[in-house]
Amino acid sequence: MYDWANSVFPLSITTAIFPIYFESVTKKAAVANGLVRDGQYYTHFLGRDFVNTALYSYALSFAFLMVAIIQPLLSGIADIKAKKKAFMQFFCYLGACSCIVLYCFDPDRIWVGLLFFILGMIGYAGSIVFYNAFLPEITTEDRYDKVSARGYSYGYLGSVILLIINLALIILTETPANGGQPLISFITPAMATKIAFVSVGLWWAGFAQVTFFRLPKEVKRVRGGALNHGFEQLKKVWGEISQNAKLLQFLRSFFFVSMGLQTVMYVASLFGAKELHLPATNLIGAVLLINLIGVPGALLFSAISGKIGNILTLRILVVVWIFVCVFAYFIQTPTEFYILGAVVGTIMGGIQSLFRSTYAKLIPDTTYNHASYFSFYDVAEKIAIVVGTFAYGFIEELTDSMRYSALALAAFFIFGLLFMTQIKNFKGVHAG
Repeated sequence: MYDWANSVFPLSITTAIFPIYFESVTKKAAVANGLVRDGQYYTHFLGRDFVNTALYSYALSFAFLMVAIIQPLLSGIADIKAKKKAFMQFFCYLGACSCIVLYCFDPDRIWVGLLFFILGMIGYAGSIVFYNAFLPEITTEDRYDKVSARGYSYGYLGSVILLIINLALIILTETPANGGQPLISFITPAMATKIAFVSVGLWWAGFAQVTFFRLPKEVKRVRGGALNHGFEQLKKVWGEISQNAKLLQFLRSFFFVSMGLQTVMYVASLFGAKELHLPATNLIGAVLLINLIGVPGALLFSAISGKIGNILTLRILVVVWIFVCVFAYFIQTPTEFYILGAVVGTIMGGIQSLFRSTYAKLIPDTTYNHASYFSFYDVAEKIAIVVGTFAYGFIEELTDSMRYSALALAAFFIFGLLFMTQIKNFKGVHAG
């Protein structure tokens, strides 16, 4: 049920609704403050003028940098202290309240949007660390996969339901193309968007009460210093990975692919808004399409990997991602954007699930600290997002176009493919 509660944040806030609203609000602020130059809309923040959409990329980078720094610390606390629920509640409420405060985000308060978006990200990531740490205490090892999969399914369903509700409200407040009256005229589309932010916070905090009520009394499983435990585990895992050439090459590939993959997830709607001038409802609909296609796509490529092997399947997916980024450079019409969105939806879930399952297969059979290996995997992914989103914004500022940023993402995928080609293909649990 906590998946059902918190999955609305990554879908509605980080992917679908907030990026589009951020672009719209900062554009209005730029016009009002005379910060429109050479067709670009600038936002004055911390004593410097930023391209508005590049500033959003930088905010993402900073948020994930903070998460990458605190995640090992939180993991150590989760292992050592029997106060996981209290910490989980703190980060849950931090994230949910941040979503609600986004209601105050407008052209006169850009800092509100940036600050509480970052705090929302930290709240989301922080609560997930403690949520995951509860798994061994609420079920038996033979049910880990089943319980985890059920949580994923609940999260997907809940987030899609709320996004559809919010999308419907926004559509109903918009003026029809024929110039008639909107079906809901007493609130504006901007107000409907702000209501969506509030709904995410209330949904998250509200349904989380089911989890907080039912979680069992906690058990201390590890002794030692909480502050250093997580970092010590990461250091130990890195030492072991450095001695495993195949796993090291795989993680190098994963890092570069994640730089491109995760950045696409977070900036796709901004690209459609800025480069193609698509309406907000169309962009949110495209994000919804990507998510609806994602699950069958993951199942499809899981089946393919069973036939031809994990590594070969991943190579194929990375090649497709390279073409996606190159095609994004040339895209001109809304139809092309929707086609590209359908392709992204098909391959998005497949490559994410395959990377994680392949990593699990490559972990040495003798290792006892799988959680630490996956903590390292998660931190590597967060750092990749920091680099990818920062590079995307920086290149946009240098070139005045997101299209060149898309080409840079293609370069990241190419590097990932090069590392992937150095790994032998394998089909089973053990690498061949």
